[in-house]
Parts: sequence; C-alpha cells; structure tokens
Amino acid sequence: MATSSIRKAAVIGSGVMGSGIAAHLANAGIEVYLLDIVPPEPGEDDDVNDPEFRNRFATQNKEKLRKQKPSPIYTERDLDLITPGNMDDHLEWFSEVDWVVEAVPENMDIKQATFAKVEEHVNDHAIISSNTSGLSIDGMLEGRSDSFKERFLVTHFFNPVRYMKLLELVEGPDTSSDVVDTMVKFGRDTLGKGIVFGKDTTNFIANRIGVHGMMTIMHLMDDYDMTIEGVDAIFGKPMGRPKSAVFRTADMVGLDTFLHVAKNCYDTLTDDEERDIFVVPDFMVDLVNDGRTGQKAGAGFYRKTKSGIETLKLEDNSLDYRDRDKPKFDSTGNAKGAPADRIRAVVVDGEDKAAEFAREVTLRSLAYTARRVGEIADDVLNIDRGMRWGFNWDLGPFEVWDALGLEWTYEQMKNNDIDVPNWVGDMISGGVESFYRWENDTQYYYDVQSNEYQPIARSDRELSVDLLKRAEGDKKVFGNSSASLYDMGDGVALLEFHTKMNAVDPDLIEMMHKSIDEVESKDWEGLVIGNDSDNFSAGANLMLVMMNARAGNWDDIESMVANFQDANQRMRYSFKPVVAAPKGLTLGGGAEVALGANGIQAAGELYMGLVEVGVGLIPGGGGNLQLMRNVFGMHAGDEDFDALPFLQNIFMTIGLGEVAKSCEEAREFGFLSPTDRVTINDDFLLDAAKQRVLGMARSDFRPPRPAKFRLPGPDGVATIDMLLYSMEQNGQISAHDRLIGKKLANVICGGQTSPAVLIEEQALLDLEREAFMSLCGEEKSQERMQHMLMHNKPLRN
Repeated sequence: MATSSIRKAAVIGSGVMGSGIAAHLANAGIEVYLLDIVPPEPGEDDDVNDPEFRNRFATQNKEKLRKQKPSPIYTERDLDLITPGNMDDHLEWFSEVDWVVEAVPENMDIKQATFAKVEEHVNDHAIISSNTSGLSIDGMLEGRSDSFKERFLVTHFFNPVRYMKLLELVEGPDTSSDVVDTMVKFGRDTLGKGIVFGKDTTNFIANRIGVHGMMTIMHLMDDYDMTIEGVDAIFGKPMGRPKSAVFRTADMVGLDTFLHVAKNCYDTLTDDEERDIFVVPDFMVDLVNDGRTGQKAGAGFYRKTKSGIETLKLEDNSLDYRDRDKPKFDSTGNAKGAPADRIRAVVVDGEDKAAEFAREVTLRSLAYTARRVGEIADDVLNIDRGMRWGFNWDLGPFEVWDALGLEWTYEQMKNNDIDVPNWVGDMISGGVESFYRWENDTQYYYDVQSNEYQPIARSDRELSVDLLKRAEGDKKVFGNSSASLYDMGDGVALLEFHTKMNAVDPDLIEMMHKSIDEVESKDWEGLVIGNDSDNFSAGANLMLVMMNARAGNWDDIESMVANFQDANQRMRYSFKPVVAAPKGLTLGGGAEVALGANGIQAAGELYMGLVEVGVGLIPGGGGNLQLMRNVFGMHAGDEDFDALPFLQNIFMTIGLGEVAKSCEEAREFGFLSPTDRVTINDDFLLDAAKQRVLGMARSDFRPPRPAKFRLPGPDGVATIDMLLYSMEQNGQISAHDRLIGKKLANVICGGQTSPAVLIEEQALLDLEREAFMSLCGEEKSQERMQHMLMHNKPLRN
C-alpha cells in the first residue's frame, strides 16, 4: 500500500528541473536525495572510483543552486537537506524514501531504463512519478509491475519550481486513487502548489494551450505589421498577461526549450486540426542554431547591452538587433482597471490595428481551447487554473471568455468562420450566460459533461477577504478609504489594507488604532493583519511625506510618525493577540506593521526589509527598535552582554536597505523571530494566521514585557562612524549617505545615553522620530524621495 505521508524523497536527474524540484523540497523541509548518472567520460586526472568524481553531476548541480538568480532556495541552509549521489552506487537509497520523482531527459528509452532500476530497489510503499511533459504513461511503464503502476503518476512542475504555482497531475490507467490523494495533499499543503488534473496527452494542459497561443501570435503578426515590441506591448498587462508577454517570456523560458515543446506538439499531435500552428517559424530555428537561446545565452528576441535593451530585427530577416522601440496604441492605452476591464477595452472596444490583432488571436485561441475540453482536461476549471498558475495569466481562457461576454464571443467566432464546438452553442441556447457564477461565497463552473453548474471545491483552509465580502451576512465591522476591519469567524478580526500598494497613510494608521480599540473592548479573541493582495505593504505613502516636507508641514509629518509608532506599539502590547500575515513586498512601514505584531505567520514568498535609506530616511515607525528587539531583545539589559556586534549587523541590514528574498532569509536578517511561522501555500495564509491567534488566545496569552536596552552610546556611534568615514573616503558612499548612517547609528546605539543606563523603548522611539524628522528636512533626502517617486529607483546624491 502506498504511503500517505511524504517525509523523504529522491529526485533522479539533477538538471534544471530536477535540481529545482529538489531545492523546493528542501525549502519545505523535506530531506532529498539528488541522483544523476556517473560521468561517462572521465578526464586524465579523474579517479573513476572516487565518490567525488562519481557524484560530480549531482554535486555540481546542487552547487549551482547556491548562485542561481532568482534563487531556487529559501536559504543556503536548505542545501544541507540535499544529498547528491549517482544511479550506480546509491540505488539502495530508494528503499528509504516515500517519493521518487524522475526528471531525466525526455527520451523513452532512458526513462524506461531508469524506472527498471528504481523498481529493483524501491520499497513497496513509495510513490513514483515522472516530471515528463510529453511522453506517454503507458510507454514509460512498459515492463513494470502492477504494484509499480498503481503507485505511479505524472507530477509535472513548471520552471522555476519555487516560484511557479502550477503542478499538473496526470494519472495512469492503474494509478491508485489513494496515491492521487496523497500527492494532491502534499503538493498543495507542503509544497504550496496549485493542483490541476490533466490527461495523458502531449504537453498536458498549460503548455498545450500556452504554446498554441504564442505560436498563433507569431504566425499572425506579419498580417498586422506587428513588431516584437508591438506584440509584447499588447499581450502583456493590457491583455491580463505578465509584463514579459510573448517574446520576453520565450527568452526567459529559453528558445531551445520553447522550440522543443512546439516541435513535440507538431510531431505527436497528428490529429490536431491546427497542427500547422506548431510549426516553428524559421527565425526562431535560426536563433537556436546560432546559440541565441534567450536570457541564459545573453541574446534571443531581446539583447541587453551597455547602452540598453536591443530588439531582434524581424523586419528585414537579417536577425540583427536594433534599439528597442516603445510602441503605443490607443486601445492598450485605454486598458485600465481590473483584468476583465482591460481585456474588454482592447478586444471589444478597441478599433486600432492592435485591437484587431488581439481580437483575432483571442478568438482563435479561445475556440481552440474550447475544442480541447475533454481531450486535455475534463473541465474548463482545470484549464483555466493551468493557464493562471502555469503562465501567470490574470484570467484563464474561459474567464477571459466571460469577461468578453459568452454570446458576443461566440457570435464573433461564427462571423469569422472559426470552428466552435457544439457544446458552446448548446450552452447559449439553453440560457447559460457565463462559464462561472457566484452564489454568496461559493463559486460554480459550468460542467460540460453534466451540462450543469458544479460548485468549485475549496479547502477548509482557504480564507480570503474576497470570500468574507461574498459571505452571507455582513462580515465588515467598519472601515475607511484606506483599511477595513472584517469578522473572520470564531471571534477573530481581520484588518485589511486597501490603499495603492497597501501604503501606510494617516487613515490607515487611524484604522490600526480603531481596530485595536474594537478588539480590546469587545468579545474578540484577537486580530489578524493581512489581505488578498500579492503584496502585504510596499511601505509608507512617500508622496504624502515628500509633499509635506516640501511644504514645511513638519507638524503633520511628526503627528503621522508618532501615531504610527504608537499604533505599532499598541499592537505589540495589546491584551489580545495580534498576528500579521505578510507576503510578497513587505517593505518599510509595511515591515514595521508586521514587526509590531505579537507573531508573524509569513508566506514562503516574502520580500521584507527596512528600506527607508533608499529615499534618504531611516525607519520611522519603530523599525529600528523592532529589529533590535527581535535580534537580541532577550539579552538587551544584560550587564555582561556586548550589544555592539549585533548592532553593527543591524546597522548594515538597515543602512544597506537589505531586503530578504524569502521567509527564511527574513528570519536570518532578524525580521522573523525563531517562533514565527511560515505557510508556503498563500491561499492558506490568512487561515493559518487566524488559527495562530486562536491558539495564542486559548493558551492564556499575555502581552510581552517591554524591553530595556543597555547600549554603547557615543562610543558605539563613533565606532560605526569610523566605518562610514572609511567608506566615504573610498568612494563607496556619499557625504549624505554618511549623514544618514550616522543618524541611524545614533538611534540604535542609544544616542548620548551612558552604557550604564538602561534605555526604555519609548526613548528609542523618540530618537528614531527625531532622526526621521531631521532627515525629512534635508534637501538631498527630499531629492531622493522625489527621484524614487518619478523613476522608481534610488538616487545616489
């Protein structure tokens, strides 16, 4: 009987996908063996019996994980969970693991030989899977036992594994339902993936539809006199796609990889009515043959040079490069608001050539996708999820169809002689108006097989502001233009920010105070601070700060800063537990909100930092104190404790504007404490934070005692300033950088206070506020604020 719990795994094949899968397993705390072949061609100096030589491929690819950008690991310590080996000497390792995942080259003979080796040594409960994207399950399992077949399925990850949410599961004819259930739970809960169920067809769901759409664009672009930049300007944000759009996406994926996927479609989909769409254009074949395979090669459709970004010239077939153009179209310029509104503005309302191009591509792509229902997946839901999670579309194909209007889109297809499957016409004649609909907090999709709406199954752990808004009964307690308080159920309140980028402003700060008043004065268990946005908070409202500074409205700035400090301190010392649920960008004031809570339930993808130095300031909402408290608060008042080494690290973290690139790196910087927790699947983040509040409330929660600090005072400031002086002399920092650094040092070292005197938290907050106000008055700091607002990058002055 197959295992129902995965605690140890083996990955076969240490290339890009194999090592990426191993890395993400390690991110999730799973011990993993990473195996590859023994190098077939030893050098003159190689000892063929030396384990270092025999494990070379797996060892080298493990080491590459350390330097890859973006990083596939949360922290370098995760690499300790990966043990490299080879497929000759370490076959016995298969007897120890709960899951074996194969990621060897897409060659049927290699896969069959690999699985034959695995079966000889694997235990009788391990699940076995392949990361193939094109080979048939029946072919891979030829010669395997019934027990092996029952424990086998396809687990198709998308690259980069850490960042791409999609995991396609494909069952074989003999796969046990228990095996599928285990992999769904493990993939979703432990690895944080979005699960879709595909069928054993070429390239499954996302690559089949995604590549078809991209190839359609490439084949039609000449008809509309479209350049590479023009295509990407249309099929990026205006059409609800990532900024990388089409050609930049191809560069990122790798033109050789894209060519392989497209060729695989053409070679194997002999009955596909649009098979010829998968014929790769000559210009892409020529690029690959020339080694210009995209980002990894330094050149593809785009090329980065010292003077800027260049674009491939398709106009004269020279395959040379030219300066990148920035085309503008009326239709895409009018594409504003939510994804559905943007797409409708281009496809339905647009009248220029960009709109005509987008309209034809969209109609053809949607019709093709509709014709694949039943072939690549049983329903529209899995196809839509595949495209949202695998290609980062804002809306899946059938959600796009709903945005355009079901009947309007159908009529447009018919008017343009595009083949639409009969079931779409039957839907419309039966009075169905959309593929999806909501009833309170339950969403339904139209099921083609039953010709009825079916509820979309949802885990009990999925909780969102959107669901609270849709729930029967009014879940909103109160709110203003910047934030709202909701009832999450079970006596837990949720404070949600909804300013642009969830930036901190006076109204938001007011809601922090009102929320803690509400929770403390009434029968609430506690408070969660979180939202549905991709980013928790990008920081304070910088425009407001700069405008007040330019106008000399110092009282307004100081009032906001003092209020923000007080709000964060109130959260920290409330008699009801407060848990922050940060994810994505959690910067500046956003980080201070999170650090002010009694506990943090963080998403795996957390980009957290106190970055105020980038705009000529230092943290002003308590961030300096909060980081000190996290890093050495429990020892802060000890007479024998030397705070200076820790303060120097804190100074560098804040002074360099360091941003953690993951939850675990945030812990290493001190932004997360050892007791703060992580939820890799951010669909479950708010529920995890809620459960954390309930656990704290029901286990006799008491607020922590304020810390008192024994700090080095003027001597510490002088020590740090010596470092700043040296950096200034070497041209590493400017005079204004040094001024900011010295003010930061003065705050974290306790100002002029003697080391013999314990400093209370409020005194440190006063020093912080004084420094913040002083820097707001500096012309060079104001220039930095203005430059960031205008150019979205820091100014060195």
